Amino acid sequence: MPEANKKDQQVLDAEVIDSSVIDEGVFRRVLKKAGRTIAKPALEAFEMVVDPSTPPQARVSLLAALTYLIMPIDLMPDFIPIAGFSDDLVAITAVISLWSQHMNPEIRNRARMKLDKWFPL
Repeated sequence: MPEANKKDQQVLDAEVIDSSVIDEGVFRRVLKKAGRTIAKPALEAFEMVVDPSTPPQARVSLLAALTYLIMPIDLMPDFIPIAGFSDDLVAITAVISLWSQHMNPEIRNRARMKLDKWFPL
């Protein structure tokens, strides 16, 4: 790999590590409001972001989708009943499907355990 590309990759790695800190309290409040249907892929995306085996490029796009979820004002504002979180669900599921080859059973299990804890059946 050329030296310039190595430096670019190191910068990207550092930015991902620094930007992967998500306030879990805020995240949880948004997901509680959104409901279990949106929480499942959001938690899978979150667990992919924090998993060390997820490549930096995947982390960046997953983090962008999670940020979109947390933002109260977006394409379809979240305060609109039912439809408010539909664009968030589309964004998260699209990004997860893009990086699905990096989803593993441990990530799914951690997300499911958190989902069951936050949304008891």
